[in-house]
Amino acid sequence: MTMNHLTGYDMPRVGLGVYQNYTTHQSVLEAFRAGYRHIDTAQAYRNEEHVGSALRESVLSRDEVFITTKCISKTHGYDNTSRAVDLSLERLRMDYIDLFLIHDPYKGPELRLQTYRALLDAQSAGKIRTVGVSNFGIKHLEEIRSAGLKMPAVNQIELHPLCQQRPIVAYCREHGIVIQAYSPLIRGKMEHPVFTQLALKHGRDVGQILLRWSLQHGYTPLPKSATPSRIFSNVNVFDFTLDEEDMRLLDDLDLGAAGAVTWNPVDAP
Repeated sequence: MTMNHLTGYDMPRVGLGVYQNYTTHQSVLEAFRAGYRHIDTAQAYRNEEHVGSALRESVLSRDEVFITTKCISKTHGYDNTSRAVDLSLERLRMDYIDLFLIHDPYKGPELRLQTYRALLDAQSAGKIRTVGVSNFGIKHLEEIRSAGLKMPAVNQIELHPLCQQRPIVAYCREHGIVIQAYSPLIRGKMEHPVFTQLALKHGRDVGQILLRWSLQHGYTPLPKSATPSRIFSNVNVFDFTLDEEDMRLLDDLDLGAAGAVTWNPVDAP
């Protein structure tokens, strides 16, 4: 599986998202068997323990797997975030976390920056390898830059052909921020005839077409599934390519914010 390079570390280009996964331990084991080496969890998902237990049960070593987690806005603030990092390490039963994200931009500028500084300090202490954000719009990213702080390595946002977040994507590319795509399968709302047309053309399922679109734009998609066959097919996307016309057809489907299927709080004050 190809990698994105992050501040000295490699991040696998596809990760398993475990939001609302009620069989996380088994799904993560299945993902490891399918070839995933990147798991995306969060404190708000309440399944960090299951991610950690699956890794311990697997044949993989800690350094073979890339683990992302996140702190939700209720834990924002310097001291709260410092405690939240330790709590995630305790739940995962790990010595470090590969990527720690601020889960959302709620709570306002002051607490956002306090939270970010706490994560940078946790990185300096060796508890986190890479610091990033999630659901951050340009305004929120500019706050970090204006404060003179190191820019986040990653911004994880809702991203798929119907909601392409083009201004945020352009800003992230300009500033060297890697883009992770959550809900790349549009939460299963994959009935658009263009999706079906391209799936038939390539002999693939629609989910694989959407993930291939994401990869070819340079994003790191985070498909979620608890179904073993889907877990496998969602990572089996490196042996075909969408052509220029395929990509244009998908790019033309952008509905902007109206295409979002999640909370998508990139415009939070």
